[in-house]
This record gives sequence, C-alpha cells and structure tokens, in this order.
Amino acid sequence: MARYVLIIFLVLIISGCSNPLPEERLEYVGQWHSKEMGLVILRDGTVSYKRIKNGGTVSVNGPLQEFIGDDFTVGILFMTTRFQVTKPPRKIDGVWKMTVDGVELTKS
Repeated sequence: MARYVLIIFLVLIISGCSNPLPEERLEYVGQWHSKEMGLVILRDGTVSYKRIKNGGTVSVNGPLQEFIGDDFTVGILFMTTRFQVTKPPRKIDGVWKMTVDGVELTKS
C-alpha cells in the first residue's frame, strides 16, 4: 500500500513541475524540426526533444523549468538540460525559424 501512495505522490510532483509559458515566450510553442533534430514545446511547458548526432540518438522529455535569457532548461529537480538558443523564434518570409544548440529549426 505504501508503494502505491509513493507512486501517486511522485506522479503529482512531476506533473506539477511544469509551468505554462509566459505570454512573452509563446513564439517558442510548436513543433520545430530539422533533418537531425525535433523539438516540441507545448504551451503548458512540456518539452520533447530528439536529436541524431554522431551515429546516436539523444532525447529529453520533461517540463520546461525556466528561461535564462533566450535559453531554457528542461527537466526535474537536479536532472536538467539547458538548451542554448542562439537565435530566438523569428519569422522570415512567413516561416518561423529558431536556432537551438547550433541547429536551425523550422516550425511546422
């Protein structure tokens, strides 16, 4: 019985960790992609990331914790990943672009 209470407690903590994106960051919301990377940012603060690099795959899924300038961190407690945004979301000829970790992404 104690195990079930602990599981329910952990689920509640994890689900409560993400914060909705602030109004001034709504341009980040959407499905972003390139040949080697996919990034989904939901308005509720949920992030899903997958990248193919050097023959391997890296993926991160979790709540968006905070913005540091244009960069943002994703994760829970001490297990976080910082995404470096060198060019924040911008519209070029009607197409949304953003550069994250050195990769230019296009919004679907």
